[in-house]
Amino acid sequence: MYYANYLRFMERARTEYLRALGFEQDRLRRDQGILFAVHRIKVDYKRPAVFNDVLEVTADIEQWRRASLTFFQEIRRREQPAVLCSGQIRVACVDAHSFRPVPIPDAIVSEITRNCEKGGP
Repeated sequence: MYYANYLRFMERARTEYLRALGFEQDRLRRDQGILFAVHRIKVDYKRPAVFNDVLEVTADIEQWRRASLTFFQEIRRREQPAVLCSGQIRVACVDAHSFRPVPIPDAIVSEITRNCEKGGP
């Protein structure tokens, strides 16, 4: 698999993580005027995925700050425990118009806190 495709899978997992908490990306933009934009990526490629592999992608919040979330993510083959790729991705909460950092809305922080305490969404 081409290395950049791992980043696509990770992006989708982060979107699904927020969706599982009740926060759709398009609604956040429309209703609250915010976006989550990738600020920093650190990725380790360990093994290649190949055609027809069934992959599992995790997205766990490792840290949150006033205006950013840092996710730890792994990609594995469903039938094998070995990690193919892992990464630390920091996303910034930004104003949808100015793209300047803004605080993460309290409702999102509350859901993240609640779900991290019980083991995730």
